[in-house]
Amino acid sequence: QVQLVESGGGLVQAGGSLRLSCAASGRTFSTRAMGWFRQAPGKEREFVAYISGGGRTTTYTESVKGRFTISTDNAKNTAYLQMNDLKPEDTAVYYCTQSGSTSTYTPTRPASYAYWGQGTQVTVSS
Repeated sequence: QVQLVESGGGLVQAGGSLRLSCAASGRTFSTRAMGWFRQAPGKEREFVAYISGGGRTTTYTESVKGRFTISTDNAKNTAYLQMNDLKPEDTAVYYCTQSGSTSTYTPTRPASYAYWGQGTQVTVSS
C-alpha cells in the first residue's frame, strides 16, 4: 500500500507562486507515473499535470501550460508541482496521485491512478 502526503498549499495573491510537494512511501516510486488533480467547490475533480515514471513524458491541462511544472525527485520519493503566475481560478484542493504503472495512455482520467493523497488547499486571492 502506497501512502501519498501532500504539502505546500496555502493562501497566495494572484500572480504569486507556490510549490506543492507529494511525499510517497514505498520502493517503487521511480518506476511509477505521478499526477496532480484539483477540485474546486461545487466542481468535479479535474486533471492538472502528469509525469511518467522516469520523467520522460509530461502532460498538462491547457489552462496551466506555461505556468505549472511537474517534476519528481527519485532520491526523495517526492513529486512536485511548481505553480507560477497563480490566478483566482486556480483555487482548489490539489491532490497528488500515483499510477500502478510506469506510464498511462489516459493520464487525464482519475481511474488511471491507483493511489491518492488527502489533498492540500490552494487559495489564490485577487
